[in-house]
Amino acid sequence: MTQAAAAETPSMDRDPVAAVRLRGLTKTFGDVIAVDGVDLDIVDGEFLTLLGPSGSGKTTVLRMIAGFELPTGGTIELSGRDVTDVPPFERDVNTVFQDYALFPHMSVLENVEYGLRVKKVPKSERRDRAATALADVRLEGYGERKPSQLSGGQRQRVALARALVNRPRVLLLDEPLGALDLKLRQQMQVELKELQREVGITFVFVTHDQEEALTMSDRIVVFDQGRIEQLGTPTQVYEQPATPFVAGFVGTSNLLSGDAALSVLGKEGTFSVRPEKVRVVGADDPVGAEEDTALGTVREVEYLGSLTRFHVELDAGGSLIALQQNLHLTSQAAADLRGHTVRVVWEKHHEFRVADAT
Repeated sequence: MTQAAAAETPSMDRDPVAAVRLRGLTKTFGDVIAVDGVDLDIVDGEFLTLLGPSGSGKTTVLRMIAGFELPTGGTIELSGRDVTDVPPFERDVNTVFQDYALFPHMSVLENVEYGLRVKKVPKSERRDRAATALADVRLEGYGERKPSQLSGGQRQRVALARALVNRPRVLLLDEPLGALDLKLRQQMQVELKELQREVGITFVFVTHDQEEALTMSDRIVVFDQGRIEQLGTPTQVYEQPATPFVAGFVGTSNLLSGDAALSVLGKEGTFSVRPEKVRVVGADDPVGAEEDTALGTVREVEYLGSLTRFHVELDAGGSLIALQQNLHLTSQAAADLRGHTVRVVWEKHHEFRVADAT
């Protein structure tokens, strides 16, 4: 967390046997440190998301949990068992990939029961279990179809059923919705979370999509440069970002620091306030006792349909973005504010001090 920032988040020590426990997990590729001493406990039955930009280390962590990559250092435990050097097929996990990896020549039912067939599960049992898994993902009646006869969302459900049929302790999902269009991806986000609640299996989900992480997760781990920047609930990560990186990566955030923070807030440090918490009013409008405010000039106005985004250059230095619903202000009235002096206002309890970048 800044591993220090991680320590500020409530620890999971209350669960003595975590579904996944990582200690000092490190992975290097030559001179590149992909994962840098990660400590993490994943609670049994939770939906945990590893969130971060490309190259942040999140996918490498997932691949080490799966056994596809061996750590350079540190340990991996699954339900209290050290599996650091155990091959993938001996770990009680299954992985769902973005490209589905279905066998095109097999039917949907045959794809789902394939892992059970490899394990030599009797035919009648594997057929029953495969049918149950398909029902879990709402694909009853699709067993005889080929993958080519399914939509992208249906193929993703088949991939999920194939992973769930093995009844793993942990399901690993590597950006599984990335190939879907926006509307279908949003639909699958809801369905995937519902499915996780129903089956009760620990889900470890990798994504670079902040909205996806906020929508689906019980907790989020934010990665940057191979380290954990913050671990917390979606509300904690969004409303109380631990570092400037988290404030800027998870959603959009305004940061006030240096002379601007001292002038506007009357205190030193770096402070975050989300754009939707900031409102734009007239320069002479009154301000409440529990509000902070600053004068500035509107440099840009972006009309977004239901919302308008104002970019305000502050007289005290720096700039803020304000995001307002278009309840009363017309698009033309908003555009007319460009170049005008305004007052930006927000409630004091919506500003949150973040750690200085290290």
